Amino acid sequence: MEKLIENGESWHIRQSRSLALKCLERAINAAEPKQLVEAKVKVENNQLRVEDYLFDLGKFKHVYVVGGGKAGGKMAQAMEEILGGHMTAGVVNVPYSAEQKTRVIELNEASHPIPDEAGVKGTRRIVALAEQAEQDDLVICLISGGGSSLMPLPREGISLKDKQALTNDLLKSGAEITEINTVRKHLSSFKGGWLAKKAYPATVLNLVLSDVMGDPLDSIASGPTVPDPSTFSDARNILRKYGLWLNAPVSIRKIISEGVKGFLEETPKPNDLIFENVHNLIIGNNRTSSQAAFDCLRSKGLSVLLLSKMLEGEAKEVGKVLSNLANEVSKSSISKSLGVVAGGETTVTVVGEGVGGRNQELMLSAAMKLEDSAEWVFASLSTDGVDGPTDAAGAIIDDATLKRARQLGLDPEKYLLNNDSYSFFLKLGDLIFTNATGTNVNDVSVMVRLKDHLNSEANLALEK
Repeated sequence: MEKLIENGESWHIRQSRSLALKCLERAINAAEPKQLVEAKVKVENNQLRVEDYLFDLGKFKHVYVVGGGKAGGKMAQAMEEILGGHMTAGVVNVPYSAEQKTRVIELNEASHPIPDEAGVKGTRRIVALAEQAEQDDLVICLISGGGSSLMPLPREGISLKDKQALTNDLLKSGAEITEINTVRKHLSSFKGGWLAKKAYPATVLNLVLSDVMGDPLDSIASGPTVPDPSTFSDARNILRKYGLWLNAPVSIRKIISEGVKGFLEETPKPNDLIFENVHNLIIGNNRTSSQAAFDCLRSKGLSVLLLSKMLEGEAKEVGKVLSNLANEVSKSSISKSLGVVAGGETTVTVVGEGVGGRNQELMLSAAMKLEDSAEWVFASLSTDGVDGPTDAAGAIIDDATLKRARQLGLDPEKYLLNNDSYSFFLKLGDLIFTNATGTNVNDVSVMVRLKDHLNSEANLALEK
C-alpha cells in the first residue's frame, strides 16, 4: 500500500492516492458476507427472522443449508453460528483455499471461473440434500457471485470438458454476465430454477449476495432457485452473436438445438407452482460497496458524485469516458476538491495474448486519455480481489502515469492492444493486491481530485 502511495509525484497526488485506496478498502469491508448475513438474519425464541420474513423453526422437521459462490464460506459460517442446533446438514461449494471452518456444513472446494469435477461432486451433494427435503423441511440457499462456475452440473449428454471449453470462450468473447448465464442455464441440470424444482415441496429461503448490476435474481449464479424467463433460442442467439455457435462443442449444439425444437424440457418458468414457497432476499450488492466508498470520500470534505451504473460496456471504452469526464472538470471553473465513485462491471473482448483484468484494462485505457496536470487519481478494483485471470485486484493511476511509463520505455497502446495491462502496471508498481476477499459484488472505481485550497479540517481528516 505504501508503495502505491509513494508512486505519486506530488504531495497532493500522494494524498489523493491514499484517500482513493482507503475508500476502496471501505468498499470491500462493507460487503463482508458474514457481517451482512448477521445483520439480516436473527433467531429468537425459536423464530427465524430475515427482514420481513418469519419462520417458525419448531414447525420444520429438518433445516438444510446449501449453496455456493465466492462468499459461500463466510455466509455458511455465519448461518451455522446463527442456526446452531436447528440445522440438520449442509453443503456449500466454495473456491479453493477457502479459509473458513464449519462443523456441520460441508465446505466443498472447487474451481472458478472454469468449472471442475470437484464442483460437480459438490453440486451433486447439494442436489441430494434438496431432493430428500420434504414439505415440512426448510432449505436455506446461500448464493453469491461465482456460483455459476462453482456449482456445475451439466445436462445429460454434455461433458464437463465441453462445458469448460465453452465457458472459457464466453469469458473471452466480451459477452455480458447475463448473457453468459443464459447459456449456462440451458446447459445445466441445476441452474435456471432446477434446484428449486428438486427441493419442492420444501420451503426455500434464498439469501443472495449480488454480483450482477440491477440484482436480477435469475442471473445471479444463474438463478438455481429462481424462475428463468430465457429460452433455448436465447442461448443459441447469444452464441451466434459472439461468433461461438459454429465452433461450440457438438454436444452443446445438439442439446441447444433439441431444446429449440421442443424436444427437451425448458427451464422452470415464472408461473410454475414449484416457486410458491420460494423466498428470495438480496442481502448485499454493488450499491452496498459503492455507497461505502462514497461515504468515505464525503466524510473527508469532498464534493462527491455516485455513478451507480457507470461501469458497463467494454473496459477500454469506459476508461476513455472516465478520463474525458475528469479532463472536462479540470478545464472548468470548478475549484472544489472532488470525488467520483463508479460501480458496475465492464467486459473485455480478448484479442491479444497478454495478461490482465477488466479493472486493469479500464485503468490503462483511462491513463492514456488523462491529461497532464489534470490533478486526478483513479483507482479501480474487483471486490473479490481477483481481477480476471490475475492475482491482482485492480490498478491505480494518476496524471503522471503516462510520463512514468515513457521513462521506463513502456508503450501503453501496445499493452492495451495486447490485453496486457497486468504487465504494464506490474512494471510501474501500480497494481493493487488484496488477495481473495471472500466476497463479490462487482467492481468499484474511485476518482479523487484534491485542490491546493483544501481546508485545514479536511487535511486533518485525510491524515486519520
